[in-house]
Amino acid sequence: MSTAGEPRGHRLPYWVRWLHLYGSLLGLAATLLFAVTGLTLNHAEWFESGEPAVRTLAGELPVDQLAGTVDKLAIAERLRAEHHLRGAVSDFGIADDECVVVWKGPAYSADATIERSTGKYKLEESRRPLLALLDDLHKGRDCGPVWSVVIDASAVVLTGLSLTGLWLLLYLKKRRRTGLLVGFVGLVALLAVVAFGIP
Repeated sequence: MSTAGEPRGHRLPYWVRWLHLYGSLLGLAATLLFAVTGLTLNHAEWFESGEPAVRTLAGELPVDQLAGTVDKLAIAERLRAEHHLRGAVSDFGIADDECVVVWKGPAYSADATIERSTGKYKLEESRRPLLALLDDLHKGRDCGPVWSVVIDASAVVLTGLSLTGLWLLLYLKKRRRTGLLVGFVGLVALLAVVAFGIP
C-alpha cells in the first residue's frame, strides 16, 4: 500500500497487487503443468520411452443393429460400456460391409472394425504413459471442449499475471530501471532467436 504522503497519481492500486497475488495462486497448477510439459514436449525422446500398452479384443453385436440405418450412438456406447473404453467418438464410418468406430482421448485411442453381415468385431485399444497424457493436455489434443476452456482461461490468467507484474515493477523505484532493462533484454533475445535462430 502507498504511504499517506504519497501523491494520489503515484499510489499503487490495491486491486493490482491483489490480482497479482491471488492470480499467481490460482494459476500455479496451470503454470507448472504448461512449464513442465513445454520441456517434455520439446524433448519427447528423453521422456516418452517405451511402447504404448495395447489391448486387442473381439466380440459380436446383434446383426439387427447393423442392418439398415445404423444407430451410431447405441453401438458406440455399447462397446464403450462392455470394454470400458475412454475418449470421445471421433469417427464412425459406415460402408456396405463394415462399420469402423474410432475413440480418441489424451494419450488414448481405440478403434473397432465391425462386420455388418455377422456382427463380429475386432477392437484395438492403445494407452500411452502418463507423460504422454500430460503432453496431450498441453497441446489440447483430443481433450474435448471443457479442457479447451481451461487452456483459454490459463492463457488469460498468465497474461494478467505478466501485466500486473509489470505494473507492480513500475512502483518499485529502486528496482524499476534494472527490472525494465532485464525485461527489455529478454524481449530482444526472444526476437533475435525468432529472427536468426529459426530456419
